[in-house]
Amino acid sequence: MTATVAWIAATPVKGLRLQQRSEVSLTLDGIPGDRAFFLVDRAGAMVSATRVGPLVAVEPQHDVDAGRLSLRFPGGGVVAGPIELGAAESVRFYDETLAARPLVGGFSQALSEHCGRPLRLFAAPPERPAVDRGRDGATTLLSRASLERLRAQAGVSEPVDPRRFRMTFGVDGLQAHEEDSWMGRDVQVGEAVLRVSGHVGRCALTKRQPDPGVVDFNTLHLLEAYRGDIDSTEPLPFGVHARVLEPGRVRLGAPVTLR
Repeated sequence: MTATVAWIAATPVKGLRLQQRSEVSLTLDGIPGDRAFFLVDRAGAMVSATRVGPLVAVEPQHDVDAGRLSLRFPGGGVVAGPIELGAAESVRFYDETLAARPLVGGFSQALSEHCGRPLRLFAAPPERPAVDRGRDGATTLLSRASLERLRAQAGVSEPVDPRRFRMTFGVDGLQAHEEDSWMGRDVQVGEAVLRVSGHVGRCALTKRQPDPGVVDFNTLHLLEAYRGDIDSTEPLPFGVHARVLEPGRVRLGAPVTLR
């Protein structure tokens, strides 16, 4: 069976609800506009839905050409407006310190009220996209067979929602965890060529249901039970991340082949 692209997902704001795409043009930084914005807490440290579950219920829309952002909240409330940036500030993004500019307007206040804690929305600096691993992990891949293996481990009948893992590309036509064997190899995905550079280690975000953000699945315990001793670049691996070597268009159903 030929491996093909099963889904394409991105979000303009790190931690907010994923958007499903039918086609994208990959650049060296991944999908243009993916994780273009991120949130920080009162102490100036990046936060995501790992710590703040209600974020995943907010639906963002980013019109890059018009320079506008829209956030739709549960219940139908919408905060929208032009993207205006304040002066750069030093904020922490994992173990990095970035000079990032906050968004002016009502976005931060609306997100703070929704989540019940002070939050501020920042634009990722052009030289450092707000994907976790920068260009080294500009895209991520996960096979549907790996999801099915996790479902079997959990002993449940319902499929595991791939949105829990927030991966760029899903891949049909592989064996469970076959993507692990791609480490250090080049993979053509549609017109783009990627070099798989590491495993994606898992955190508590994967325990959250992708719509309301409530914890309902013991993902880490399940992965520890059958993936805990895997030789990997990050602990509890599930899927891989990759660098874009050759930009290009990727559509749903496009072939995925080792080079």
